[in-house]
Amino acid sequence: MPYKSKQRVVVIMPTYNERENLEPTIGGIMENCPNVDVLVVDDSSPDGTGELAEEMAAKNPHLFVIHRKTKNGLGPAYLAGFQWALLRQYDVVCEMDMDGSHRPQDLPRLLKAIDERPDVDLVIGSRRVPGGTTENWPVYRDFISRCGSWYSRMCLGVPVHDMTAGFRAYRASVMQRLHLDTVRANGYVFQVDMTRRVHQAGGKILEVPIVFVERTRGKSKMSKAIVIEAMCAVTRWGFQRLTHTGDYRRKRVRHTS
Repeated sequence: MPYKSKQRVVVIMPTYNERENLEPTIGGIMENCPNVDVLVVDDSSPDGTGELAEEMAAKNPHLFVIHRKTKNGLGPAYLAGFQWALLRQYDVVCEMDMDGSHRPQDLPRLLKAIDERPDVDLVIGSRRVPGGTTENWPVYRDFISRCGSWYSRMCLGVPVHDMTAGFRAYRASVMQRLHLDTVRANGYVFQVDMTRRVHQAGGKILEVPIVFVERTRGKSKMSKAIVIEAMCAVTRWGFQRLTHTGDYRRKRVRHTS
């Protein structure tokens, strides 16, 4: 059943060569959450993703497009989207993959949670809580994800089971406290960085179960370089946490549970 949020919501979706996923994914979002806006952040995809997004936006007042000149990572793409959303005073800012891994029918669950829980600052669509699962995901990818979440949780002391999850709903008010201008993460470790920043800022984090589906169209952006970046960054943040240096020089605010 379609869900209409009580707040102004935008779903940010970075893209690179996702032309064949645009219509089914955006159509699914509009069907399940008809009053949300969608922002496509395209990194000059050579397959025409940006051009098709513009054509769709011309017919849909809830769809917007940002074109970036260079492909320099997931983090910078999301940061461009966050800046766009905060300038336009949205109440809730969501992250979602365009490749079909995040099911549009799960989006209402995230929005309902953040609507009904005013004490919650970040809702994560989680594969690692009861009811959450993955479908058709390669064993090695699942192993990397589980290990990455465990290592991040141990190093950073953040009580979240799915640290690398990219299906999220942030309250805009907490985003304004995250020092986004200091974010340097490019790959999937960007999600870990954002999670720890919400935790550091004293924000409350809630995980709700989702089904994560392996993409059926296009190619995954995962690479060894992304894994290495994540390991190095999390280790560095963990050291800073123990020695009260770097980002952890800022006074911590108690994280409520």
